[in-house]
Amino acid sequence: MSVSTPLLDTINLPADLRKLPQSDLAQVAAELRAETIDAAAMTGGHFGAGLGVVELTVALHYVFNTPEDRVIWDVSHQTYPHKILTGRRDRIRKIRQRDGLYGFAKRGESNFDSFGAAHSSTSISAGLGMAVARDLRGDGNHVVCVIGDGSMSAGMAYEAMNNAGALDTRLIVILNDNGMSISPAVGALTNYLSWLVSSRPFLSLRDIAKQMAKKFPKTMQTAARRADEYARGMLTGGTLFEELGFYYVGPVDGHDLKTMVPILQNVRDAKQLGPVLVHVVTEKGKGHPFSKPDKENYHAISGFDPETLELRQAKTNAPTYTSVFAKALIAEAEKDEKIVAITAAMASGTGLDKFSKHFPERMFDVGIAEQHAVTFAAGLAAEGFKPFCAIYSTFLQRAYDQIVHDVALQKLPVRFAIDRAGLVGQDGATHAGSYDISYLSSLPGMVVMAASDEAELVHMVATAASINDGPCAFRYPRGEGVGVDLPDVGIPLEIGRGRIIREGSRVALLSLGARLQECLKAADELATRGLSITVADARFAKPLDEGLIRKLIREHEVLITIEEGAIGGFGTQVLHFAARNNLFSGACKIRAMFLPDRFVGHASPAEQYEDAALTSKDIIAEIFAGLGSTARLVRSRA
Repeated sequence: MSVSTPLLDTINLPADLRKLPQSDLAQVAAELRAETIDAAAMTGGHFGAGLGVVELTVALHYVFNTPEDRVIWDVSHQTYPHKILTGRRDRIRKIRQRDGLYGFAKRGESNFDSFGAAHSSTSISAGLGMAVARDLRGDGNHVVCVIGDGSMSAGMAYEAMNNAGALDTRLIVILNDNGMSISPAVGALTNYLSWLVSSRPFLSLRDIAKQMAKKFPKTMQTAARRADEYARGMLTGGTLFEELGFYYVGPVDGHDLKTMVPILQNVRDAKQLGPVLVHVVTEKGKGHPFSKPDKENYHAISGFDPETLELRQAKTNAPTYTSVFAKALIAEAEKDEKIVAITAAMASGTGLDKFSKHFPERMFDVGIAEQHAVTFAAGLAAEGFKPFCAIYSTFLQRAYDQIVHDVALQKLPVRFAIDRAGLVGQDGATHAGSYDISYLSSLPGMVVMAASDEAELVHMVATAASINDGPCAFRYPRGEGVGVDLPDVGIPLEIGRGRIIREGSRVALLSLGARLQECLKAADELATRGLSITVADARFAKPLDEGLIRKLIREHEVLITIEEGAIGGFGTQVLHFAARNNLFSGACKIRAMFLPDRFVGHASPAEQYEDAALTSKDIIAEIFAGLGSTARLVRSRA
């Protein structure tokens, strides 16, 4: 399906957009929305968020002199229209694909991407830093932060606003309200009031009033200031932001360019103001072609047929790890009423939406607030409940201090269900679960497990439910399982005990997590060449199965550890154990395979693991390197 975009075709950069009369902007927005939909049909990706900010994107690039004026997008999955307007339209149909555009803002991709982001709630902090840097240089450019209402649920946003208000630095924050409905009254009257409070006449009257108030005693000055703030708060709902030191404008209809452009121009030109917050109300997914909008499914899609609108989805033969976790946790919760579930704005992504249907009073979605989620779980554990805190690996990083101070130090039995472990495909490096093995295995008393298949995940959920004397974590990858039969019930594993999957003699592969299947492929191929390989599943990164490690070292020429994590994780733990126990003195050579010491770019998961050199071919190459062979059948590890 081709779309007609005569005006958009004339725009390569925002400077071209700014040459158009304001009366043409509605048509530009319509064509930009059509182009975004057409691109999403081909590539998939974060669909709804971009459609919701089409008019806002046009207005920002029309009013502000980007890239000299900085626009920071938070979380930045809404930047597809922004990328189209900033010289990347010719590559938009390769977004999130190998060597294509990144699905989020990325500084190295364009100078219009002022700050890279794919985790939420960072924009105001970064923007304030840029604004202070501008002031220190003596420059006059604007800094604009676009943050969603969901991102405003994180404490970091309020920390930044509090700091900005105290500094009284010139900063513009656009609150894109597409769901929380902080102030739902949007229409002609509220649009007019928003224009009024942003306008020069109103600001001039306020300045006159302030100057007059200075002639009165201090108590009356304070009363006048509060009367001004609360009067505008009653009109527009912005009292909270005023208390943080921001001049509040809104709510504004985020799809009405005739109103929004003049308001942004007023805000841009009001040099005497310090930090300003413009509250823009938008509809996520506005203009989508589907007859039945689905906020969850159309947040990110896999692509669709532009004629039939059917989503393109690969046929699945195995359940996803996420669905297996949810089913296993429900089964455990049916047996134990003290089990509760916690997530941070990822109910469907972690499978806890299914748990919530069974136990609505025992499931808590705390919003984008991972730090709070962890300490909230710690409080529940302190009172004898059994919290399962389900958070993606990459987002759990944001709560590391709470894991250390509020959970591990106090030996509280919080169970961390770590979804999206390892490389995650098209969401790229910002979403990769590369570090949790390292950052959790270093903590005293922490039990760290990794599921090699979906059946093991069921047992690890049961294991976590049985641990009551300290914290534990179990990690599992994104996507489908390997297709093994699932047990009827989970059986708790013996803590710190791995298992031997296949007995061999010359080389031992000790796998932690989902690379086990690649180890078995490598063993199968080498078996046809007469090379006997042992394959073992470690199951636990901490505590280590020391007896298994000793046995593998004692009985083999080479031991290779394999994991879907960065250096400092499972392989490092094994090497340290071997060094402490003088296990290097024998004939066995010990080698470790892990994610490379660089950020792995976005691509399909298979392409990413090929890039990271963690496929069966790479394992074979590592085996021959350990044996000292010069075999040429495989490439060496990158």
